[in-house]
Amino acid sequence: MDVLSEALKETGHDKELSKYQVMANTVAFGASVALVDYSFDDVAEAIKESFSGRKAALGELNVKAARHGYDYMRRTFKDDFPYRLHPIASQERRMLIRAVQAVGAAKFRAGCAVQTYYPITPATDESEYLENHQKEYNMVIVQTEDEISAVLMATGAAHAGVRAATSTSGPGFSLMAEGLGWAGHTEAPGPVVILYQRAGPSTGLPTRTEQGDLQFVLHAGHGEFPRMAIAPGDVEECFYDTFDAFNYAERFQMPVIVIADKFIASSYRTIPMFNTSELRIERGQILTESDLAGKPLYKRYEFTPLGVSPRVLPGTRGGIFHTTGDEHDEFGHITENSEVRIKMMQKRMHKIQLAAESIADSKKIKFFGPETADVTLVGWGSTKGAILDGMQDLEGDGIRCNFLQVRYMSPFPDKLVTRYLSNAKRRVLVENNYSGQLGALIREHTGIAMDYKVLKYNGRPFSQNEIYEGIKEAVRNGVKEVVMAHA
Repeated sequence: MDVLSEALKETGHDKELSKYQVMANTVAFGASVALVDYSFDDVAEAIKESFSGRKAALGELNVKAARHGYDYMRRTFKDDFPYRLHPIASQERRMLIRAVQAVGAAKFRAGCAVQTYYPITPATDESEYLENHQKEYNMVIVQTEDEISAVLMATGAAHAGVRAATSTSGPGFSLMAEGLGWAGHTEAPGPVVILYQRAGPSTGLPTRTEQGDLQFVLHAGHGEFPRMAIAPGDVEECFYDTFDAFNYAERFQMPVIVIADKFIASSYRTIPMFNTSELRIERGQILTESDLAGKPLYKRYEFTPLGVSPRVLPGTRGGIFHTTGDEHDEFGHITENSEVRIKMMQKRMHKIQLAAESIADSKKIKFFGPETADVTLVGWGSTKGAILDGMQDLEGDGIRCNFLQVRYMSPFPDKLVTRYLSNAKRRVLVENNYSGQLGALIREHTGIAMDYKVLKYNGRPFSQNEIYEGIKEAVRNGVKEVVMAHA
């Protein structure tokens, strides 16, 4: 704290030590960088980037705190520490990035024009990143009065003809449930909703991670309506899945939810540059004035063999239509006709089957390791990294593993999952929640039950060691449910 006091004195904040005592972590960070003899300039840039925009002044304060920790360690220990880190020369272009930035970059690349949000940890980081670059990409970011307004405004923007999104966390998504139903019922071409899961319920652990919202995502809202749900497992998948989500939203005219979590959102990763050469914006079937010329009145909700009705952009001559949250006919007029209700429900819900048949299997799941193994690990989202690392340790200890990563939750890839799990010798579910929600979803769609569960729900992500320890405890000692509790 003495080092922090010196840093605050330099900036005139020394009378506010209690307010800034959390910056002791930044002092420790600077000290650690000095121990390994790494460039402070690179560290300073990273700190500034983390506090960009409205927090720029706080970023400068943190840089000074880190600098004081760095200088103190250099003076005190000099060359006593045996380990050194130095930049490695490479011809490959790489970047240091968090998932909130990857999602934001995907929105820019996909042509998202409107982003709405109400501040909530950790989703706010993404919207602030977008705000810092909105002029460059002609995007409008709106901080609404609450999450209800956020989802409704984004849905309205999608109806108005632009690509729209909103981002939130569990408590905010709870408030969005009715608006999500309206988007699905009116067959809006969106919005894309990014859900960064954190530990719940209620306020829960607002700065900690969890995977407790999967079943809620799939069932949020009263009644039945189509939605897609995609669960990326790392920063790169966050980018590509978010880009795809906009294409799906407009192609199938339904809300698309991308399910990430706090751990992915906030963790920095060094990865290759995104390959955008094959990314194509697909806006679905949009009718123009010439398409409508000389034809009868436009049917916005026309019954079609595939369930998707051609849409028009507002202002298109001849494309006037009604839209309502009530049940409606092909023109959008309110009706309670029994036969129309049945046909409209079948039309809307068929779009899930259409998505299942249209999307490549390679996007729905990923399978790692040998075709046959002693143990098949099953997981989703941010457990991916720890599982892949833990598999190497288990292999060294004589337990041969493979890993099924489920990425699409709706439409659920039941045939693919059945193919990989039906002949597995021992199936172990790995999830960051209490009840094993993916395991329940797999059993619902395939009838296959997990043999063992390795769970963690203390707000912390799995580590490589916990995968190793948890799998060994399950398969060697026959423990059906292993709960990891490392902090």
